[in-house]
Amino acid sequence: MIKTVLFDVDGVFLSEERYFDASALTVWEVLMSANYLGLSGEKTFRTAYGDQEIAEIRGKVFENDAVLTFMKSRGMNANWDMIYMTLSEQLIHLAGQLPDAVRREAGALLQKPIGGETLAIFREWFKVYPVRPDFRRFLVDFSETEATKQGLILYLNEIAEKRLGIQTNAFRPKSTFWHIGEHASQEWYVGDENILTSTGAPSVQPGKKGFLNEEVTLAEPVFVRDMFLKFKSSGLKVGIATGRPRLETCKPFGYLHWLETLDDNHIVTADDVLAAEKKYDAAPLAKPHPFTYLLSYHGKDSNVKRWTAREPEKLPGGSETLIVGDSIADLLAAKQIGCRFAGVLTGLSGEKARGELEAHGADFILSSVAEVRDLVLGLKEM
Repeated sequence: MIKTVLFDVDGVFLSEERYFDASALTVWEVLMSANYLGLSGEKTFRTAYGDQEIAEIRGKVFENDAVLTFMKSRGMNANWDMIYMTLSEQLIHLAGQLPDAVRREAGALLQKPIGGETLAIFREWFKVYPVRPDFRRFLVDFSETEATKQGLILYLNEIAEKRLGIQTNAFRPKSTFWHIGEHASQEWYVGDENILTSTGAPSVQPGKKGFLNEEVTLAEPVFVRDMFLKFKSSGLKVGIATGRPRLETCKPFGYLHWLETLDDNHIVTADDVLAAEKKYDAAPLAKPHPFTYLLSYHGKDSNVKRWTAREPEKLPGGSETLIVGDSIADLLAAKQIGCRFAGVLTGLSGEKARGELEAHGADFILSSVAEVRDLVLGLKEM
Protein backbone atom coordinates (compact mmCIF):
# COMPACT_ATOMS: atom_id res chain seq x y z
CA MET A 1 0.00 0.00 0.00
CA ILE A 2 1.26 3.48 -0.85
CA LYS A 3 0.26 6.50 1.23
CA THR A 4 2.91 9.06 0.14
CA VAL A 5 4.59 9.81 -3.20
CA LEU A 6 7.71 11.99 -3.31
CA PHE A 7 8.93 13.19 -6.70
CA ASP A 8 12.24 14.41 -8.04
CA VAL A 9 11.83 17.01 -10.81
CA ASP A 10 14.63 16.92 -13.38
CA GLY A 11 14.43 13.87 -15.58
CA VAL A 12 10.99 13.13 -14.11
CA PHE A 13 8.68 16.07 -14.86
CA LEU A 14 11.06 18.41 -16.67
CA SER A 15 13.79 17.59 -19.15
CA GLU A 16 17.35 17.91 -17.93
CA GLU A 17 18.57 18.90 -21.37
CA ARG A 18 18.44 22.66 -20.82
CA TYR A 19 20.24 22.35 -17.50
CA PHE A 20 23.03 20.41 -19.18
CA ASP A 21 23.11 22.96 -21.99
CA ALA A 22 23.51 25.72 -19.40
CA SER A 23 26.21 23.69 -17.65
CA ALA A 24 28.20 23.29 -20.86
CA LEU A 25 27.88 26.99 -21.67
CA THR A 26 29.07 27.81 -18.15
CA VAL A 27 32.22 25.72 -18.51
CA TRP A 28 32.83 27.29 -21.92
CA GLU A 29 32.36 30.82 -20.58
CA VAL A 30 34.63 30.43 -17.55
CA LEU A 31 37.37 29.02 -19.77
CA MET A 32 37.00 31.43 -22.68
CA SER A 33 35.60 34.73 -21.39
CA ALA A 34 37.85 37.65 -20.47
CA ASN A 35 35.82 37.88 -17.25
CA TYR A 36 37.39 34.60 -16.15
CA LEU A 37 40.30 32.67 -17.75
CA GLY A 38 40.15 34.36 -21.16
CA LEU A 39 41.45 31.51 -23.33
CA SER A 40 39.66 32.83 -26.43
CA GLY A 41 41.72 36.03 -26.39
CA GLU A 42 38.55 37.97 -27.28
CA LYS A 43 37.49 41.05 -25.32
CA THR A 44 33.79 40.29 -25.68
CA PHE A 45 31.97 37.02 -25.09
CA ARG A 46 28.87 35.92 -26.97
CA THR A 47 25.78 35.26 -24.88
CA ALA A 48 23.38 34.05 -27.58
CA TYR A 49 23.75 30.74 -29.41
CA GLY A 50 21.56 28.64 -31.68
CA ASP A 51 20.61 25.11 -30.73
CA GLN A 52 23.19 23.60 -33.08
CA GLU A 53 25.97 25.75 -31.62
CA ILE A 54 24.93 24.80 -28.10
CA ALA A 55 24.95 21.12 -29.04
CA GLU A 56 28.46 21.45 -30.46
CA ILE A 57 29.77 23.17 -27.29
CA ARG A 58 28.10 20.59 -25.06
CA GLY A 59 29.45 17.72 -27.18
CA LYS A 60 32.95 19.13 -26.83
CA VAL A 61 32.85 20.05 -23.13
CA PHE A 62 31.20 16.84 -21.90
CA GLU A 63 32.59 14.41 -24.49
CA ASN A 64 29.16 13.82 -26.05
CA ASP A 65 27.69 13.49 -22.55
CA ALA A 66 30.05 10.67 -21.52
CA VAL A 67 31.39 12.89 -18.72
CA LEU A 68 27.87 13.65 -17.43
CA THR A 69 26.89 9.99 -17.59
CA PHE A 70 30.03 9.03 -15.67
CA MET A 71 29.37 11.52 -12.88
CA LYS A 72 25.71 10.52 -12.52
CA SER A 73 26.70 6.85 -12.40
CA ARG A 74 28.97 7.70 -9.44
CA GLY A 75 26.08 9.25 -7.50
CA MET A 76 26.71 12.89 -8.38
CA ASN A 77 23.40 14.63 -9.02
CA ALA A 78 23.96 18.40 -8.80
CA ASN A 79 24.76 20.32 -11.99
CA TRP A 80 26.83 22.83 -10.01
CA ASP A 81 29.07 19.99 -8.79
CA MET A 82 29.41 18.70 -12.35
CA ILE A 83 30.39 22.16 -13.59
CA TYR A 84 32.90 22.57 -10.78
CA MET A 85 34.53 19.21 -11.42
CA THR A 86 34.85 19.84 -15.15
CA LEU A 87 36.29 23.33 -14.66
CA SER A 88 38.68 22.28 -11.90
CA GLU A 89 40.06 19.38 -13.91
CA GLN A 90 40.67 21.73 -16.83
CA LEU A 91 42.33 24.36 -14.62
CA ILE A 92 44.76 21.72 -13.33
CA HIS A 93 45.41 20.61 -16.92
CA LEU A 94 45.99 24.20 -18.11
CA ALA A 95 48.35 24.95 -15.23
CA GLY A 96 50.35 21.87 -16.16
CA GLN A 97 51.08 23.34 -19.61
CA LEU A 98 52.84 26.43 -18.25
CA PRO A 99 56.67 26.70 -18.30
CA ASP A 100 58.40 25.19 -15.26
CA ALA A 101 58.96 28.39 -13.27
CA VAL A 102 55.45 29.68 -13.90
CA ARG A 103 53.97 26.24 -13.26
CA ARG A 104 55.50 26.28 -9.77
CA GLU A 105 53.84 29.64 -9.10
CA ALA A 106 50.58 28.26 -10.46
CA GLY A 107 50.87 25.25 -8.16
CA ALA A 108 51.33 27.57 -5.19
CA LEU A 109 48.15 29.43 -6.14
CA LEU A 110 46.21 26.17 -6.35
CA GLN A 111 47.09 25.44 -2.75
CA LYS A 112 44.88 28.36 -1.67
CA PRO A 113 41.22 29.23 -2.23
CA ILE A 114 40.63 29.88 -5.93
CA GLY A 115 38.73 33.14 -6.39
CA GLY A 116 38.45 35.91 -8.94
CA GLU A 117 41.92 37.30 -8.20
CA THR A 118 43.44 33.86 -8.78
CA LEU A 119 41.65 33.51 -12.11
CA ALA A 120 42.90 36.96 -13.13
CA ILE A 121 46.52 35.91 -12.53
CA PHE A 122 46.02 32.75 -14.58
CA ARG A 123 44.38 34.84 -17.32
CA GLU A 124 47.49 37.02 -17.59
CA TRP A 125 49.75 33.97 -17.73
CA PHE A 126 47.62 32.41 -20.44
CA LYS A 127 48.00 35.56 -22.55
CA VAL A 128 51.77 35.13 -22.49
CA TYR A 129 51.94 31.33 -22.58
CA PRO A 130 49.18 29.91 -24.80
CA VAL A 131 47.54 26.77 -23.43
CA ARG A 132 44.74 24.54 -24.68
CA PRO A 133 41.94 22.76 -22.84
CA ASP A 134 41.62 19.03 -23.35
CA PHE A 135 38.21 17.73 -22.34
CA ARG A 136 39.27 14.15 -23.03
CA ARG A 137 41.44 14.29 -19.91
CA PHE A 138 38.46 14.08 -17.57
CA LEU A 139 37.54 10.44 -18.11
CA VAL A 140 41.21 9.46 -18.24
CA ASP A 141 42.01 11.10 -14.91
CA PHE A 142 38.93 9.84 -13.10
CA SER A 143 39.27 6.30 -14.45
CA GLU A 144 41.97 5.86 -11.79
CA THR A 145 39.60 6.17 -8.83
CA GLU A 146 36.56 4.36 -7.46
CA ALA A 147 35.44 7.52 -5.65
CA THR A 148 31.74 8.34 -5.57
CA LYS A 149 29.55 11.33 -4.71
CA GLN A 150 31.48 14.17 -3.07
CA GLY A 151 34.58 11.99 -3.00
CA LEU A 152 34.92 12.71 -6.71
CA ILE A 153 35.44 16.39 -5.93
CA LEU A 154 38.05 15.63 -3.29
CA TYR A 155 39.87 13.42 -5.79
CA LEU A 156 40.70 16.59 -7.74
CA ASN A 157 43.33 17.25 -5.06
CA GLU A 158 44.99 13.94 -5.94
CA ILE A 159 44.91 14.84 -9.64
CA ALA A 160 46.62 18.13 -8.78
CA GLU A 161 49.30 16.24 -6.88
CA LYS A 162 49.89 13.82 -9.76
CA ARG A 163 49.92 16.50 -12.45
CA LEU A 164 51.54 19.42 -10.63
CA GLY A 165 53.42 17.81 -7.75
CA ILE A 166 51.57 19.80 -5.10
CA GLN A 167 49.66 18.88 -1.98
CA THR A 168 46.45 20.83 -1.71
CA ASN A 169 42.93 20.69 -0.32
CA ALA A 170 41.72 23.70 -2.31
CA PHE A 171 39.39 21.51 -4.35
CA ARG A 172 36.41 20.80 -2.12
CA PRO A 173 32.62 21.10 -2.15
CA LYS A 174 31.15 24.61 -2.01
CA SER A 175 34.54 26.30 -2.39
CA THR A 176 35.01 29.84 -3.72
CA PHE A 177 35.66 28.50 -7.23
CA TRP A 178 32.54 26.32 -6.93
CA HIS A 179 30.47 29.44 -6.25
CA ILE A 180 31.95 31.20 -9.30
CA GLY A 181 30.65 28.39 -11.50
CA GLU A 182 27.34 28.31 -9.65
CA HIS A 183 26.69 32.00 -10.32
CA ALA A 184 27.70 31.80 -13.98
CA SER A 185 25.41 28.82 -14.54
CA GLN A 186 22.52 30.67 -12.92
CA GLU A 187 23.05 33.53 -15.35
CA TRP A 188 22.60 31.09 -18.24
CA TYR A 189 19.58 29.38 -16.73
CA VAL A 190 17.49 32.16 -15.21
CA GLY A 191 18.69 35.04 -17.39
CA ASP A 192 19.25 38.70 -16.62
CA GLU A 193 15.62 39.16 -15.57
CA ASN A 194 15.87 36.77 -12.62
CA ILE A 195 19.56 36.61 -11.69
CA LEU A 196 19.40 39.12 -8.84
CA THR A 197 16.41 37.35 -7.30
CA SER A 198 18.07 33.97 -7.78
CA THR A 199 21.55 34.75 -6.43
CA GLY A 200 21.47 38.17 -4.78
CA ALA A 201 24.11 39.42 -7.23
CA PRO A 202 23.92 40.90 -10.75
CA SER A 203 25.19 39.19 -13.90
CA VAL A 204 28.95 39.15 -14.42
CA GLN A 205 28.23 38.88 -18.15
CA PRO A 206 24.85 40.47 -19.00
CA GLY A 207 22.92 39.61 -22.13
CA LYS A 208 21.59 36.15 -21.30
CA LYS A 209 17.94 35.46 -21.97
CA GLY A 210 17.87 32.35 -19.78
CA PHE A 211 16.35 28.91 -20.31
CA LEU A 212 13.88 29.15 -17.43
CA ASN A 213 10.90 30.03 -19.61
CA GLU A 214 11.69 27.28 -22.13
CA GLU A 215 11.18 24.21 -19.95
CA VAL A 216 10.43 20.96 -21.78
CA THR A 217 7.95 18.68 -19.99
CA LEU A 218 8.33 14.89 -19.98
CA ALA A 219 4.59 14.25 -19.74
CA GLU A 220 1.58 16.26 -20.82
CA PRO A 221 1.13 19.13 -18.33
CA VAL A 222 -2.62 18.50 -18.07
CA PHE A 223 -2.00 14.84 -17.26
CA VAL A 224 0.44 15.74 -14.47
CA ARG A 225 -1.99 18.25 -13.00
CA ASP A 226 -4.80 15.69 -13.07
CA MET A 227 -2.51 13.09 -11.45
CA PHE A 228 -1.71 15.45 -8.57
CA LEU A 229 -5.40 16.20 -8.09
CA LYS A 230 -6.33 12.50 -8.24
CA PHE A 231 -3.73 11.65 -5.59
CA LYS A 232 -5.03 14.45 -3.39
CA SER A 233 -8.65 13.34 -3.70
CA SER A 234 -7.57 9.76 -2.92
CA GLY A 235 -6.01 10.85 0.36
CA LEU A 236 -2.42 10.44 -0.78
CA LYS A 237 0.32 12.81 0.38
CA VAL A 238 2.44 14.28 -2.44
CA GLY A 239 5.82 15.94 -2.04
CA ILE A 240 8.48 17.44 -4.30
CA ALA A 241 12.16 16.92 -3.49
CA THR A 242 14.44 18.56 -6.03
CA GLY A 243 17.97 19.80 -6.43
CA ARG A 244 16.60 22.82 -8.29
CA PRO A 245 16.49 26.19 -6.53
CA ARG A 246 13.04 27.41 -5.54
CA LEU A 247 12.72 29.94 -8.38
CA GLU A 248 13.51 27.30 -10.98
CA THR A 249 10.98 24.94 -9.45
CA CYS A 250 8.07 27.19 -8.64
CA LYS A 251 8.14 29.38 -11.74
CA PRO A 252 7.66 26.54 -14.26
CA PHE A 253 5.33 24.69 -11.87
CA GLY A 254 3.33 27.93 -11.79
CA TYR A 255 2.95 28.49 -15.52
CA LEU A 256 2.29 24.77 -16.03
CA HIS A 257 -0.55 25.03 -13.46
CA TRP A 258 0.87 22.37 -11.14
CA LEU A 259 1.82 24.59 -8.22
CA GLU A 260 -1.72 25.23 -6.98
CA THR A 261 -2.33 21.48 -6.66
CA LEU A 262 0.56 20.99 -4.21
CA ASP A 263 1.24 21.86 -0.56
CA ASP A 264 4.15 24.31 -0.41
CA ASN A 265 5.18 22.90 2.97
CA HIS A 266 6.16 19.71 1.14
CA ILE A 267 7.98 21.33 -1.80
CA VAL A 268 11.67 21.12 -0.89
CA THR A 269 14.31 22.69 -3.13
CA ALA A 270 18.04 23.39 -3.16
CA ASP A 271 17.37 26.61 -1.24
CA ASP A 272 16.09 24.60 1.73
CA VAL A 273 19.07 22.25 1.54
CA LEU A 274 21.60 25.09 1.45
CA ALA A 275 19.87 26.85 4.34
CA ALA A 276 20.03 23.70 6.47
CA GLU A 277 23.68 23.12 5.59
CA LYS A 278 24.55 26.62 6.76
CA LYS A 279 22.37 26.64 9.86
CA TYR A 280 23.45 23.25 11.15
CA ASP A 281 26.95 23.08 9.62
CA ALA A 282 25.91 19.76 8.11
CA ALA A 283 27.12 19.88 4.50
CA PRO A 284 26.68 18.10 2.22
CA LEU A 285 22.96 17.38 2.44
CA ALA A 286 22.29 17.23 -1.31
CA LYS A 287 21.30 13.89 -2.83
CA PRO A 288 22.18 11.08 -2.44
CA HIS A 289 21.85 12.19 1.20
CA PRO A 290 18.12 11.67 1.85
CA PHE A 291 17.62 15.05 3.57
CA THR A 292 15.63 16.50 0.64
CA TYR A 293 13.19 13.59 0.70
CA LEU A 294 12.93 13.49 4.50
CA LEU A 295 12.08 17.18 4.64
CA SER A 296 9.57 16.79 1.82
CA TYR A 297 7.92 13.90 3.67
CA HIS A 298 7.75 15.56 7.09
CA GLY A 299 7.30 19.13 5.88
CA LYS A 300 9.46 22.24 6.12
CA ASP A 301 7.81 23.11 9.43
CA SER A 302 9.17 19.91 11.02
CA ASN A 303 12.27 19.53 13.19
CA VAL A 304 14.70 20.08 10.32
CA LYS A 305 17.84 19.28 12.32
CA ARG A 306 16.73 15.68 12.82
CA TRP A 307 17.11 14.96 9.12
CA THR A 308 20.70 16.30 8.85
CA ALA A 309 22.45 13.31 10.48
CA ARG A 310 25.04 11.48 8.41
CA GLU A 311 22.89 8.36 8.64
CA PRO A 312 19.31 9.54 9.17
CA GLU A 313 16.76 7.20 10.71
CA LYS A 314 14.55 5.23 8.36
CA LEU A 315 11.00 6.41 7.82
CA PRO A 316 8.44 4.55 9.93
CA GLY A 317 6.42 2.48 7.51
CA GLY A 318 8.85 3.38 4.75
CA SER A 319 7.37 0.78 2.42
CA GLU A 320 4.26 2.96 2.25
CA THR A 321 6.28 5.78 0.68
CA LEU A 322 7.25 5.73 -2.99
CA ILE A 323 10.10 7.91 -4.25
CA VAL A 324 10.08 8.65 -7.98
CA GLY A 325 13.36 9.68 -9.58
CA ASP A 326 15.59 9.13 -12.58
CA SER A 327 19.02 8.75 -11.02
CA ILE A 328 21.09 6.49 -8.81
CA ALA A 329 21.35 9.37 -6.35
CA ASP A 330 17.57 9.29 -5.89
CA LEU A 331 17.59 5.51 -5.56
CA LEU A 332 20.36 5.56 -2.95
CA ALA A 333 18.46 8.17 -0.94
CA ALA A 334 15.33 6.01 -1.03
CA LYS A 335 17.22 2.92 0.13
CA GLN A 336 18.83 4.78 3.03
CA ILE A 337 15.47 5.62 4.56
CA GLY A 338 13.64 2.41 3.68
CA CYS A 339 11.34 3.69 0.95
CA ARG A 340 10.25 2.02 -2.26
CA PHE A 341 11.70 3.45 -5.44
CA ALA A 342 10.36 3.87 -8.97
CA GLY A 343 12.97 4.79 -11.56
CA VAL A 344 11.82 6.55 -14.72
CA LEU A 345 13.76 6.25 -17.97
CA THR A 346 13.44 9.88 -19.02
CA GLY A 347 16.70 11.14 -17.53
CA LEU A 348 20.02 11.76 -19.24
CA SER A 349 20.76 8.07 -19.90
CA GLY A 350 17.29 7.15 -21.12
CA GLU A 351 16.72 3.43 -21.63
CA LYS A 352 20.39 2.78 -20.86
CA ALA A 353 19.63 3.53 -17.21
CA ARG A 354 17.51 0.39 -16.89
CA GLY A 355 20.41 -1.98 -16.19
CA GLU A 356 21.92 0.32 -13.57
CA LEU A 357 18.58 0.84 -11.83
CA GLU A 358 17.98 -2.91 -11.79
CA ALA A 359 21.47 -3.57 -10.44
CA HIS A 360 20.88 -1.15 -7.55
CA GLY A 361 17.54 -2.72 -6.64
CA ALA A 362 14.89 -0.34 -7.97
CA ASP A 363 11.45 -1.63 -7.00
CA PHE A 364 9.86 -0.42 -10.23
CA ILE A 365 11.20 0.84 -13.56
CA LEU A 366 8.83 2.96 -15.64
CA SER A 367 9.05 4.46 -19.10
CA SER A 368 7.95 7.85 -17.79
CA VAL A 369 6.20 9.64 -14.96
CA ALA A 370 2.95 9.14 -16.90
CA GLU A 371 2.94 5.53 -15.60
CA VAL A 372 3.15 6.56 -11.95
CA ARG A 373 -0.55 7.32 -11.53
CA ASP A 374 -1.76 3.81 -12.35
CA LEU A 375 1.11 2.22 -10.41
CA VAL A 376 0.36 4.20 -7.26
CA LEU A 377 -3.40 3.82 -7.41
CA GLY A 378 -2.94 0.10 -8.00
CA LEU A 379 -0.59 -0.25 -5.02
CA LYS A 380 -2.90 1.86 -2.87
CA GLU A 381 -5.55 -0.79 -3.22
CA MET A 382 -3.21 -3.64 -2.23
